Amino acid sequence: MHWWMQLSPDKYAFELVNGSENSMKELYLCNFENAKYLKNLQEKTAQQEKHLSTTQITELIVDSIQDIKGKNIVSLDLRELDDAPTDYFIICEGDSSTQISAIANNIVKRLKEEAGLRPSHVEGKQSGTWVLVDYFDVIVHVFYPETRRFYEIEELWSDAKQTEYQNI
Repeated sequence: MHWWMQLSPDKYAFELVNGSENSMKELYLCNFENAKYLKNLQEKTAQQEKHLSTTQITELIVDSIQDIKGKNIVSLDLRELDDAPTDYFIICEGDSSTQISAIANNIVKRLKEEAGLRPSHVEGKQSGTWVLVDYFDVIVHVFYPETRRFYEIEELWSDAKQTEYQNI
């Protein structure tokens, strides 16, 4: 699918491109339910086209954190550990609940826009002291400093390869 648009409250149009060398284009009209299905299909296709390695995803997440001036950024590579829940943990902190929320929101926004990825789960936005953003292979923990010290995730996973990133 190349594009789609709403024509009226219950009518949508979309253009289908077959992807071959001669790329035939066909215009279709459909109802709201079919348009939702086609839009989801288009987003899934876009995600597959933007496939990034977990290392590239990690780099994009770290850059997203640095955009919002997140501090004390650490990546834990858990791939060599038995029974690890994911490939990477990325841990950082913010100075306020507003900054913590902004960091988490920027990660979600940039990964959606630049990699076509949506988190499988986001948790803790209401508390403002710890937001977890889960991308299956990479889990991000955005902490308030006292909360980070309390949970000691780096110490719990001290066998993991640890990489520290510069505060900007």
